[in-house]
Amino acid sequence: MKIVIAPDSFKESLSALQVADALEAGWKTVFPHAEYVKVPMADGGEGTVQSLIEATAGRMMQAEVTDPLGGRIQAVYGISGDGKTAVIEMAAASGLHLVPPARRNPLYTTSYGTGELISAALDQGVTNIILGIGGSATNDGGAGMLQALGVKLSDKHAVSLGYGGGCLANLEYVDLSGLDTRLANVSIRVACDVRNSLCGEQGASAVFGPQKGATLAMVGLLDGALSRFADIVLRDTGINILNHEGAGAAGGMGGGVLLLPDVMLQSGVQIVMDAVRLEEKIRDADLVLTGEGRMDSQSIRGKTPVGVALAAKKLGKPVIAVVGSIGQGYEAVYEYGIDAVFPIIRSPGSLEEALQNGYDNLLSAAVNIARLYNLPR
Repeated sequence: MKIVIAPDSFKESLSALQVADALEAGWKTVFPHAEYVKVPMADGGEGTVQSLIEATAGRMMQAEVTDPLGGRIQAVYGISGDGKTAVIEMAAASGLHLVPPARRNPLYTTSYGTGELISAALDQGVTNIILGIGGSATNDGGAGMLQALGVKLSDKHAVSLGYGGGCLANLEYVDLSGLDTRLANVSIRVACDVRNSLCGEQGASAVFGPQKGATLAMVGLLDGALSRFADIVLRDTGINILNHEGAGAAGGMGGGVLLLPDVMLQSGVQIVMDAVRLEEKIRDADLVLTGEGRMDSQSIRGKTPVGVALAAKKLGKPVIAVVGSIGQGYEAVYEYGIDAVFPIIRSPGSLEEALQNGYDNLLSAAVNIARLYNLPR
């Protein structure tokens, strides 16, 4: 029997590889001679770098970059085992967690450090970049990222713009002539599960700005600034980012990346599945195990277990999800290829206890699920 184990991480408790290890250990107590193929997964958000590096036997890298407030930090990214692909999480350089709550203001926070991470990856000679853009602190349309890569954004006096989404209100010129020439030979896939447009009621500023510290007044300013950014980009480059699906992701980073030569916005879990060749590994499997920290009604919206299940169902494989907990509406996943869902909590307790006991709880659940699976045999 071949079992493919392809879970996401259990946030703040276990990495995707640790989850896979626990599932394998539990199942081996019942099926010691089965073949186990562990494929740590992610959906483009937190943990994507670690999952892909573990799955491809790659290596972690570090670079000093600009943080969202203009300071300097050490940020990590990954290089795949074959050295051809860099995996970058925007949050590592430009993440909301890097800004203390009292200082969160998307008028000033910048994505410049994300551009520096891309540049650091180019220094490694990669030909592919996977960029996860979840968890950003910014609302600058990716302007900082573009500036770090050589794009000139200037005001009516030809002075380069400063940091932050607010500065885009003064944008007058966009000049791509200084863009890093190495990007012409690099394919960039952007993990983007948000379909919001750049501006308007469902745009980056209105929907996500408040999460990043924007007041109602700021939202109006930021929305207007992004609208001007889109207008000047269209006039000076011919690239229309205003109504592009997903352009509003990560404070407009989904729009800003469209100024780069070879870019595709794509489902995060699909990017990861392609990178680890998941379907190829599932093709001759008897069973697929997946999971995530919490399964609820949002799990059908681009989350790892449903992406894995849809791939498995195309090949006619049964899928079991083992999760930290279940929430309202989790039953929706049954319509997307998951055959059974098992939460792992063994007894009442605090969230802290559940996070600390994640491995033991998961191991216990895996043993019992395997024993149940073995009954008909």
